[in-house]
Amino acid sequence: MKDLMLLKRPHAISFSKKNIIHPFEPDGISSLEFWSNKNDATFFVVGTSTKKRPNSLTLVRTFDGKVLDMCELGVTKFVPMEAFKTKKSTPGYKPLMHFASPLFDTHPRLMQLRSLLLCLFNGEAIDSIALAGIEHVISVQLGSLPTTSTSTPAAPLPGSIDDDLLLFPQIFIRTYTLALKSSSTRVPYIDLVPMGPSLDLVLRRHLQADPVLLAESLKRPKLAKKDVESGLGDKKKMRNKEVDEMGDLRGRVHIAKQDLNKLQTRKVKALKKSWEEMDVDEEDVQMNGVGQETDSVPRKRRRNE
Repeated sequence: MKDLMLLKRPHAISFSKKNIIHPFEPDGISSLEFWSNKNDATFFVVGTSTKKRPNSLTLVRTFDGKVLDMCELGVTKFVPMEAFKTKKSTPGYKPLMHFASPLFDTHPRLMQLRSLLLCLFNGEAIDSIALAGIEHVISVQLGSLPTTSTSTPAAPLPGSIDDDLLLFPQIFIRTYTLALKSSSTRVPYIDLVPMGPSLDLVLRRHLQADPVLLAESLKRPKLAKKDVESGLGDKKKMRNKEVDEMGDLRGRVHIAKQDLNKLQTRKVKALKKSWEEMDVDEEDVQMNGVGQETDSVPRKRRRNE
């Protein structure tokens, strides 16, 4: 858990207390939704271990303060980051995600896992990137399909969301740093150096997203951002106007500088000066103004009855 948080720093919060939580039970889901609203977090990695399901990692994705979907993974082997005596990546850099199997694009369970891992590491599909902007790579690979006997391989996965978990291969997650070396061409030679952590995982339980909540989370603007900006006319008129990712036009209003000394605040009787304090302040003003001409109005004295 700590090594996964190191890959996400500084955009991660570590809960130090051992909270007893079962993510797939109603009480556990309500607790996750509470923490999501309290910490303004949309993704959780929950570590649990029971006699029936030891060494489990549960990836939980939320939307609008509600749990959207979950996937439980069993950790069969783990090598920490400290075991690799190599250079580490700079905190805050996004990794390059690599999924080395076509099943991540075809099978529903592995497609869900791919989507959750991309959401965890803030991955997004891009056409090109400068090599200097990449520091580390997270590679997700699949092992060989399990065999039904010592010689006969198992049949290919049927491709259903309810496939038997024993039919799925192991999942290997490896993390590397990039070392750019000189080559005979303009493109440098890239060497992958293991950085850690290294995880061997197996699929366990999962929770599919509610169709209504999923449709709400996948909403996109009717017009693209560039189309909205192009329809605003002259760029000079675009000053103080911007278009957000959802295609909504937002404006910025400038106001004059406010004089806080003239700000009307709530009058509290306890903050008013007494007559004795006012007399002392006026005597100080008179003493400081001796020998100087002033246009101030003379103080009115109280009548002695």
